[in-house]
Amino acid sequence: MAETNALPTGFGELEVLAVGMVLLVEALSGLSLNTLTIFSFCKTPELRTPCHLLVLSLALADSGISLNALIAATSSLLRVSHRRWPYGSDGCQAHGFQGFVTALASICSSAAIAWGRYHHYCTRGQLAWNSAISLVLFVWLSSTFWAALPLLGWGHYDYEPLGTCCTLDYSKGDRNFTSFLFTMSFFNFAMPLFITITSYSLMEQKLGKSGHLQVNTTLPARTLLLGWGPYAILYLYAVIADVTSISPKLQMVPALVAKMVPTINAINYALGNEMVCRGIWQCLSPQKSKKHQAK
Repeated sequence: MAETNALPTGFGELEVLAVGMVLLVEALSGLSLNTLTIFSFCKTPELRTPCHLLVLSLALADSGISLNALIAATSSLLRVSHRRWPYGSDGCQAHGFQGFVTALASICSSAAIAWGRYHHYCTRGQLAWNSAISLVLFVWLSSTFWAALPLLGWGHYDYEPLGTCCTLDYSKGDRNFTSFLFTMSFFNFAMPLFITITSYSLMEQKLGKSGHLQVNTTLPARTLLLGWGPYAILYLYAVIADVTSISPKLQMVPALVAKMVPTINAINYALGNEMVCRGIWQCLSPQKSKKHQAK
Protein backbone atom coordinates (compact mmCIF):
# COMPACT_ATOMS: atom_id res chain seq x y z
CA MET A 1 0.00 0.00 0.00
CA ALA A 2 1.51 3.31 -1.02
CA GLU A 3 1.79 6.35 1.21
CA THR A 4 -0.73 8.99 0.15
CA ASN A 5 -1.98 12.39 1.29
CA ALA A 6 -5.62 11.29 1.46
CA LEU A 7 -7.68 9.28 3.89
CA PRO A 8 -7.37 5.54 3.20
CA THR A 9 -9.98 3.92 1.00
CA GLY A 10 -13.05 2.78 2.90
CA PHE A 11 -12.46 4.99 5.96
CA GLY A 12 -13.90 8.34 6.98
CA GLU A 13 -12.43 10.75 9.51
CA LEU A 14 -14.64 9.51 12.35
CA GLU A 15 -13.71 5.89 11.62
CA VAL A 16 -10.01 6.72 11.61
CA LEU A 17 -10.43 8.54 14.93
CA ALA A 18 -12.43 5.61 16.37
CA VAL A 19 -9.71 3.13 15.46
CA GLY A 20 -7.14 5.49 16.92
CA MET A 21 -9.03 5.73 20.21
CA VAL A 22 -9.39 1.93 20.43
CA LEU A 23 -5.66 1.53 19.79
CA LEU A 24 -4.92 4.21 22.40
CA VAL A 25 -6.97 2.46 25.08
CA GLU A 26 -5.36 -0.90 24.25
CA ALA A 27 -1.89 0.64 24.28
CA LEU A 28 -2.29 2.45 27.60
CA SER A 29 -3.89 -0.50 29.38
CA GLY A 30 -1.24 -2.92 28.12
CA LEU A 31 1.64 -0.56 28.88
CA SER A 32 0.45 0.29 32.38
CA LEU A 33 -0.22 -3.30 33.47
CA ASN A 34 2.95 -4.75 31.96
CA THR A 35 5.11 -1.87 33.22
CA LEU A 36 3.80 -2.54 36.72
CA THR A 37 4.64 -6.22 36.26
CA ILE A 38 8.20 -5.42 35.14
CA PHE A 39 8.64 -2.91 37.97
CA SER A 40 7.43 -5.44 40.53
CA PHE A 41 10.06 -7.93 39.37
CA CYS A 42 12.75 -5.31 39.82
CA LYS A 43 11.56 -4.30 43.29
CA THR A 44 10.43 -7.64 44.78
CA PRO A 45 13.20 -10.18 45.57
CA GLU A 46 10.69 -13.05 45.95
CA LEU A 47 9.85 -12.76 42.25
CA ARG A 48 13.43 -13.20 41.08
CA THR A 49 13.11 -16.88 40.24
CA PRO A 50 13.73 -18.80 36.99
CA CYS A 51 10.00 -19.41 36.42
CA HIS A 52 9.15 -15.75 36.94
CA LEU A 53 11.93 -14.76 34.54
CA LEU A 54 9.80 -16.29 31.78
CA VAL A 55 6.86 -14.13 32.87
CA LEU A 56 9.16 -11.09 32.83
CA SER A 57 10.14 -11.93 29.24
CA LEU A 58 6.45 -12.04 28.30
CA ALA A 59 5.81 -8.69 30.03
CA LEU A 60 8.68 -7.10 28.11
CA ALA A 61 7.36 -8.46 24.81
CA ASP A 62 3.81 -7.31 25.55
CA SER A 63 5.09 -3.86 26.53
CA GLY A 64 6.67 -3.71 23.09
CA ILE A 65 3.37 -4.64 21.44
CA SER A 66 1.61 -1.93 23.44
CA LEU A 67 4.27 0.61 22.48
CA ASN A 68 3.73 -0.39 18.86
CA ALA A 69 -0.01 0.16 19.36
CA LEU A 70 0.66 3.58 20.91
CA ILE A 71 2.59 4.64 17.80
CA ALA A 72 -0.28 3.37 15.64
CA ALA A 73 -2.79 5.27 17.78
CA THR A 74 -0.80 8.48 17.46
CA SER A 75 -0.54 7.93 13.72
CA SER A 76 -4.31 7.49 13.49
CA LEU A 77 -4.90 10.83 15.17
CA LEU A 78 -2.27 12.54 13.01
CA ARG A 79 -3.66 10.85 9.90
CA VAL A 80 -6.84 12.92 10.13
CA SER A 81 -4.96 16.23 10.06
CA HIS A 82 -1.86 15.36 8.02
CA ARG A 83 -3.52 12.79 5.71
CA ARG A 84 -0.40 10.60 5.70
CA TRP A 85 1.79 8.25 7.73
CA PRO A 86 3.95 10.72 9.68
CA TYR A 87 7.18 8.69 9.97
CA GLY A 88 8.11 7.98 6.36
CA SER A 89 9.05 4.74 4.61
CA ASP A 90 11.96 3.96 6.93
CA GLY A 91 9.69 4.56 9.91
CA CYS A 92 7.23 2.03 8.47
CA GLN A 93 9.96 -0.60 8.18
CA ALA A 94 11.12 0.08 11.74
CA HIS A 95 7.55 -0.03 13.05
CA GLY A 96 6.84 -3.30 11.26
CA PHE A 97 10.09 -4.86 12.49
CA GLN A 98 9.56 -3.80 16.10
CA GLY A 99 5.97 -5.01 16.09
CA PHE A 100 6.90 -8.35 14.54
CA VAL A 101 9.77 -8.97 17.00
CA THR A 102 7.60 -8.33 20.04
CA ALA A 103 4.63 -10.26 18.66
CA LEU A 104 6.74 -13.36 18.00
CA ALA A 105 8.48 -12.98 21.38
CA SER A 106 5.08 -12.75 23.10
CA ILE A 107 3.81 -15.91 21.41
CA CYS A 108 6.99 -17.87 22.14
CA SER A 109 7.24 -16.56 25.72
CA SER A 110 3.72 -17.86 26.37
CA ALA A 111 4.88 -21.29 25.20
CA ALA A 112 8.01 -21.01 27.36
CA ILE A 113 5.87 -20.24 30.42
CA ALA A 114 3.69 -23.28 29.67
CA TRP A 115 6.75 -25.51 29.45
CA GLY A 116 8.24 -23.93 32.59
CA ARG A 117 5.05 -24.52 34.55
CA TYR A 118 4.90 -28.12 33.39
CA HIS A 119 8.51 -28.57 34.51
CA HIS A 120 7.74 -26.92 37.86
CA TYR A 121 4.54 -28.77 38.67
CA CYS A 122 5.07 -32.17 37.05
CA THR A 123 8.76 -32.97 37.58
CA ARG A 124 10.79 -33.30 40.74
CA GLY A 125 13.46 -30.81 39.71
CA GLN A 126 13.14 -27.02 39.82
CA LEU A 127 13.74 -24.97 36.70
CA ALA A 128 17.38 -23.88 36.77
CA TRP A 129 18.57 -20.34 36.11
CA ASN A 130 20.74 -21.53 33.21
CA SER A 131 17.74 -23.16 31.54
CA ALA A 132 15.49 -20.13 32.04
CA ILE A 133 18.08 -17.64 30.79
CA SER A 134 18.90 -19.83 27.78
CA LEU A 135 15.19 -20.14 26.98
CA VAL A 136 14.64 -16.37 27.17
CA LEU A 137 17.68 -15.68 24.99
CA PHE A 138 16.49 -18.23 22.44
CA VAL A 139 13.01 -16.66 22.33
CA TRP A 140 14.33 -13.16 21.68
CA LEU A 141 17.12 -14.12 19.28
CA SER A 142 14.76 -16.34 17.28
CA SER A 143 12.10 -13.61 17.16
CA THR A 144 14.65 -11.04 16.02
CA PHE A 145 15.94 -13.42 13.34
CA TRP A 146 12.50 -14.06 11.83
CA ALA A 147 11.48 -10.39 12.05
CA ALA A 148 14.68 -9.32 10.28
CA LEU A 149 14.08 -11.57 7.26
CA PRO A 150 11.48 -9.23 5.63
CA LEU A 151 14.05 -6.44 5.86
CA LEU A 152 16.44 -8.68 3.91
CA GLY A 153 13.96 -9.53 1.16
CA TRP A 154 12.12 -12.64 2.36
CA GLY A 155 8.72 -11.11 2.98
CA HIS A 156 8.13 -7.37 3.18
CA TYR A 157 6.75 -4.79 5.61
CA ASP A 158 4.13 -2.34 4.38
CA TYR A 159 1.23 -0.20 5.60
CA GLU A 160 -1.93 -1.83 6.86
CA PRO A 161 -5.20 -0.73 5.16
CA LEU A 162 -5.70 2.21 7.53
CA GLY A 163 -2.18 3.45 6.85
CA THR A 164 -1.47 4.11 10.53
CA CYS A 165 0.64 1.06 11.30
CA CYS A 166 2.91 -1.33 9.42
CA THR A 167 3.06 -5.10 9.37
CA LEU A 168 3.96 -8.02 7.13
CA ASP A 169 2.69 -7.20 3.64
CA TYR A 170 0.06 -9.76 2.68
CA SER A 171 -1.55 -7.79 -0.17
CA LYS A 172 0.30 -9.56 -3.00
CA GLY A 173 0.06 -13.15 -1.79
CA ASP A 174 2.97 -14.09 -4.07
CA ARG A 175 5.46 -16.94 -3.74
CA ASN A 176 7.84 -14.81 -1.65
CA PHE A 177 5.13 -14.07 0.91
CA THR A 178 3.72 -17.61 0.84
CA SER A 179 7.04 -19.35 1.47
CA PHE A 180 7.93 -16.97 4.30
CA LEU A 181 4.48 -17.19 5.85
CA PHE A 182 4.30 -20.98 6.06
CA THR A 183 7.88 -21.39 7.28
CA MET A 184 7.60 -18.64 9.88
CA SER A 185 4.14 -19.74 11.05
CA PHE A 186 5.26 -23.32 11.64
CA PHE A 187 8.14 -22.33 13.92
CA ASN A 188 6.56 -19.27 15.57
CA PHE A 189 2.85 -20.08 15.87
CA ALA A 190 2.09 -23.77 15.28
CA MET A 191 4.93 -25.07 17.45
CA PRO A 192 4.41 -22.62 20.36
CA LEU A 193 0.67 -23.35 20.26
CA PHE A 194 1.37 -27.10 20.31
CA ILE A 195 3.78 -26.72 23.23
CA THR A 196 1.28 -24.59 25.16
CA ILE A 197 -1.66 -26.94 24.64
CA THR A 198 0.41 -30.07 25.32
CA SER A 199 2.07 -28.70 28.47
CA TYR A 200 -1.18 -27.57 30.08
CA SER A 201 -2.98 -30.76 29.01
CA LEU A 202 -0.33 -32.89 30.69
CA MET A 203 -0.53 -30.71 33.79
CA GLU A 204 -4.29 -31.08 33.85
CA GLN A 205 -4.05 -34.85 33.52
CA LYS A 206 -1.41 -35.21 36.21
CA LEU A 207 -2.49 -32.65 38.78
CA GLY A 208 -6.06 -31.69 37.92
CA LYS A 209 -7.69 -34.55 39.74
CA SER A 210 -5.56 -34.08 42.86
CA GLY A 211 -6.63 -30.47 43.24
CA HIS A 212 -3.03 -29.20 43.46
CA LEU A 213 -3.12 -27.34 40.16
CA GLN A 214 -3.22 -23.58 40.82
CA VAL A 215 -2.99 -22.17 37.29
CA ASN A 216 -5.51 -21.65 34.51
CA THR A 217 -4.80 -24.37 31.94
CA THR A 218 -7.15 -23.17 29.20
CA LEU A 219 -6.80 -19.37 29.01
CA PRO A 220 -3.22 -19.26 27.62
CA ALA A 221 -4.05 -21.43 24.59
CA ARG A 222 -7.32 -19.58 24.02
CA THR A 223 -5.46 -16.26 24.15
CA LEU A 224 -3.01 -17.46 21.50
CA LEU A 225 -5.82 -18.73 19.28
CA LEU A 226 -8.21 -15.82 19.68
CA GLY A 227 -5.54 -13.11 19.85
CA TRP A 228 -3.40 -14.19 16.90
CA GLY A 229 -5.82 -16.48 15.05
CA PRO A 230 -7.47 -13.63 13.10
CA TYR A 231 -4.08 -12.66 11.66
CA ALA A 232 -3.44 -16.31 10.75
CA ILE A 233 -6.81 -16.53 8.96
CA LEU A 234 -6.21 -13.26 7.09
CA TYR A 235 -2.73 -14.34 5.98
CA LEU A 236 -3.99 -17.76 4.91
CA TYR A 237 -6.80 -16.16 2.90
CA ALA A 238 -4.25 -13.91 1.20
CA VAL A 239 -2.40 -17.04 0.05
CA ILE A 240 -5.40 -18.76 -1.51
CA ALA A 241 -7.51 -15.81 -2.72
CA ASP A 242 -7.50 -12.12 -3.56
CA VAL A 243 -7.34 -10.31 -0.22
CA THR A 244 -8.69 -7.11 -1.78
CA SER A 245 -12.09 -8.80 -1.81
CA ILE A 246 -12.14 -8.29 1.97
CA SER A 247 -13.17 -4.79 3.03
CA PRO A 248 -10.39 -2.59 4.49
CA LYS A 249 -12.34 -2.26 7.75
CA LEU A 250 -12.48 -6.04 8.15
CA GLN A 251 -8.76 -6.28 7.40
CA MET A 252 -8.09 -4.01 10.40
CA VAL A 253 -9.87 -6.35 12.83
CA PRO A 254 -6.86 -8.70 13.35
CA ALA A 255 -4.64 -5.75 14.31
CA LEU A 256 -7.17 -4.45 16.84
CA VAL A 257 -7.69 -7.92 18.32
CA ALA A 258 -3.95 -8.63 18.59
CA LYS A 259 -3.32 -5.36 20.45
CA MET A 260 -5.61 -6.65 23.23
CA VAL A 261 -3.30 -9.61 23.96
CA PRO A 262 -0.88 -7.67 26.24
CA THR A 263 -3.70 -6.68 28.57
CA ILE A 264 -5.13 -10.22 28.67
CA ASN A 265 -1.68 -11.69 29.33
CA ALA A 266 -1.02 -9.23 32.14
CA ILE A 267 -4.32 -10.12 33.78
CA ASN A 268 -3.67 -13.85 33.42
CA TYR A 269 0.03 -14.12 34.26
CA ALA A 270 0.51 -11.14 36.60
CA LEU A 271 -2.77 -10.16 38.25
CA GLY A 272 -3.76 -13.84 38.29
CA ASN A 273 -0.60 -14.78 40.19
CA GLU A 274 -0.79 -14.10 43.92
CA MET A 275 2.94 -13.49 44.33
CA VAL A 276 3.20 -11.15 41.32
CA CYS A 277 0.04 -9.35 42.37
CA ARG A 278 1.52 -8.87 45.84
CA GLY A 279 4.69 -7.50 44.27
CA ILE A 280 2.66 -5.03 42.20
CA TRP A 281 0.79 -3.93 45.31
CA GLN A 282 4.09 -3.38 47.13
CA CYS A 283 5.26 -1.20 44.26
CA LEU A 284 2.07 0.85 44.38
CA SER A 285 2.28 1.29 48.16
CA PRO A 286 6.00 1.60 48.95
CA GLN A 287 5.46 3.06 52.40
CA LYS A 288 3.37 0.10 53.46
CA SER A 289 5.93 -2.25 51.95
CA LYS A 290 8.75 -0.65 54.00
CA LYS A 291 6.76 -0.99 57.20
CA HIS A 292 6.06 -4.64 56.39
CA GLN A 293 9.75 -5.34 55.79
CA ALA A 294 10.72 -3.51 59.00
CA LYS A 295 8.46 -5.81 61.00
